[in-house]
Amino acid sequence: MSERLQKLLAASGHGSRRQIEQWIRAGRVTVNGHIALLGERAEPEADIRLDDRPLRQLESARAVREVLIYHKPASEVTTRSDPEGRPTVFERLPLPSAGRWIVIGRLDVNTTGLLLFTTDGALAHRLMHPSSEIEREYLVRVRGSPGASDLARLKQGLMLEDGAAKFISIEPSRDPKVDSGANKELCGSGSQSHSWFRVVLCEGRNREVRRLWQAVGFEVSRLMRIRFASVRLPRDLRPGQWRRMPVAEAAGL
Repeated sequence: MSERLQKLLAASGHGSRRQIEQWIRAGRVTVNGHIALLGERAEPEADIRLDDRPLRQLESARAVREVLIYHKPASEVTTRSDPEGRPTVFERLPLPSAGRWIVIGRLDVNTTGLLLFTTDGALAHRLMHPSSEIEREYLVRVRGSPGASDLARLKQGLMLEDGAAKFISIEPSRDPKVDSGANKELCGSGSQSHSWFRVVLCEGRNREVRRLWQAVGFEVSRLMRIRFASVRLPRDLRPGQWRRMPVAEAAGL
């Protein structure tokens, strides 16, 4: 049974649908000897190649669906290679049973916390697509003490250079590692020099959390992602460590 090329390749763990679509647009993919077109359908047994390198197809995405939970430390970049020679998040990961690891979303070099990886490109596409409105929760430390009016603006929405953005939830936090049942005041806990908050948004635009706080006049000094969808960063998973997600939990994604 034929399927759209980007879906077929994503299900076999060769990349996310978005990435594969970029390859097709660039003329890097061939099917049975001809340059593939976007939207083209192909059979699993077709001779599909990327830069003239054969891409092995698998009968079912379930055969290769693996999900890793990773605690990203600061200084690592969310890319396979870096022209500046910085360490990447892929360097510590184990080899998958088939296909390759696809990162679900990104974190900038100075942001730490939860990253998910999968071998299922279709799953990665669904979790990253804006229409899915997947919640992302962060623990953030800002310099200074934001007031009630600042927090209200962040929840109501602000116009950034790439469009409107907002937090759907802002809660003060006393501790960077453990939710201490923060007080109900509209201010973050901490000293006069900095304040801690837990924030939630449903997008993954570049540096969006930092830019939102900057828009109301506050600089983010620490940022950690602690939840993506229903997946929380395990408290015993230290920076640089990874853990395989149980099959049942991965299926729930």
